[in-house]
Amino acid sequence: MQHSNLKPFLDETAERFNTRSFIDDDPILVPHKFTRLQDREIIGFWTAMLAWGQRKTIIQSGNRLAELMDMAPYDFILNHEEQDRARFLDFKHRTFQSLDTLWFLAYFQEYFKIHESLEDAFARHITPQDAHIENALRGFHHDFFNHQDAPLRTKKHIPTPERGSTCKRLNMFLRWMVRKDDKGVDFGIWSKITPAQLLIPLDVHVDRVARQLGLLQRKQTDWQAVLELSERLREYDPNDPVKYDYALFGLGVLEKLNPKKKPLNR
Repeated sequence: MQHSNLKPFLDETAERFNTRSFIDDDPILVPHKFTRLQDREIIGFWTAMLAWGQRKTIIQSGNRLAELMDMAPYDFILNHEEQDRARFLDFKHRTFQSLDTLWFLAYFQEYFKIHESLEDAFARHITPQDAHIENALRGFHHDFFNHQDAPLRTKKHIPTPERGSTCKRLNMFLRWMVRKDDKGVDFGIWSKITPAQLLIPLDVHVDRVARQLGLLQRKQTDWQAVLELSERLREYDPNDPVKYDYALFGLGVLEKLNPKKKPLNR
């Protein structure tokens, strides 16, 4: 596909997938069951961190977590006692185990005793002048594990650009919280980070389609690839580059579900 035709194609495709129907089969379904800011933040963050594997299984795990927190994540986090954590010992999602679960509970409880919103955990590390959210992800990772009892094994579940990770799950969570439009999918409930600063959640679907369209040249799928693709998408919409996540992800899922479909051309 020619470069001159790519923007209208991506805009149209993003519009096609960025609809309420997108929610039904996506992990964002879990925080959409709540209206309170902190409930959405807690269960949204946790569900996003579990977002690898089949989306159906991710949603099931997110729903299970909500049930374990009595369908009131914020109240549970603030008021639960040590013995209440025993109910989580059997919770597992792929390599996410009970020790990881207990650390998430401990972190959230300490954090929300002091802060009103999880937004500050990210926004405190960047300024309006920052081009993107890399420093927010780095700072959040350090803060999340800034305790002598923080389990080393849990670090693999909270990625950081310092390790070259794509940070797909964190970028997806921030898209949920920050992007603002009238489509009803992303929440747009944070204001200290702007949509222009967001970076693309680079998963296997987005990666494949971006390469087919000539949007991504870097051979490795790593943090530098995230920056390259995000910068390219800013050429099409500097104020909201991550809206194209809907186009690239949507096309990738359709290709996977329809393997006989003719491949995309540049």
